[in-house]
Amino acid sequence: MGLIEQAAKRLEELKNAGVELPFDAVDRRTGGSVAKVIERMATEEPSPQATQPSVAVPSDPKNDQRVSETIEIDLARLGALGYLVPDQPRSQLADEFRVIKRPLLTNVQGKSAAPVERANLIMVTSSLPGEGKTFLSVNLALSIALELDTRVLLVETDSSRPATMARLGVPASRGLLDLLADPELPVSDVLRRTNIDRLSVLPIGTLSDKATEMLASGAMQRLLAEMSERYPDRVVIFDAPPLLPTPEARALAEHMGQIVMVVESAHTAQGTVAQALDMLAKCPVVMTVLNKARGVHAGSNFAYYAY
Repeated sequence: MGLIEQAAKRLEELKNAGVELPFDAVDRRTGGSVAKVIERMATEEPSPQATQPSVAVPSDPKNDQRVSETIEIDLARLGALGYLVPDQPRSQLADEFRVIKRPLLTNVQGKSAAPVERANLIMVTSSLPGEGKTFLSVNLALSIALELDTRVLLVETDSSRPATMARLGVPASRGLLDLLADPELPVSDVLRRTNIDRLSVLPIGTLSDKATEMLASGAMQRLLAEMSERYPDRVVIFDAPPLLPTPEARALAEHMGQIVMVVESAHTAQGTVAQALDMLAKCPVVMTVLNKARGVHAGSNFAYYAY
């Protein structure tokens, strides 16, 4: 095969590989002779980039596939504090959380009478501080992690009194607020896998005076949409602030599929509960859990109501 034929073949190979050949520019380099272009190309080795088809590289760093750090939760400590842990003997607490989680998971799985949009986004809140929302958030996440085919992400969103990670014994680190402050920060850098199968956690992160605005921002809305749509098999539990003292929970509630509101029995006034429930009127599913409810069932701490 002659020199010209070899060059023509190479040109054809480059064209098939999707490489654009700017002949106008090349002609100026060779005095306008296409024959000289072919002759020059026949004697040059093509660059590696020229012979490979172009590959689209994701521009969004949040979509990378880096593995999140895994942390070890002290299961003995967790059990001693009254939380559910894997391989525990059957207990009343475990059964109570089976009752609490089942209607929530029914909605997540699309088995309810009417479909619930973003059913896998579940916010746990209360009217006032101290009603037991963090205890319920953590145990609900631990109970769902015991499911055989469902992963769960526990997100700490109470910037005023962050306690979720402390209950689990997870050290403070970058988290949700850092993710909202830096659009280039990959989720994998702040998400933490745990030694509990199917449970991951997302700490609140670096506290900020602008936490309220950040949780109500467009960046948060986009993150919630991604959490709901990109991982439909993952249930996301948000341990949110109380509804009445701060505005963060109200902002988050607008984007949730389901809400669990914890009410401390014989402590929170009925009018207070009604005021908090009015703030959740737009949420399609609201379940109220009466905490520390003695006498509802023998030895039980919880009663359950769905709205």
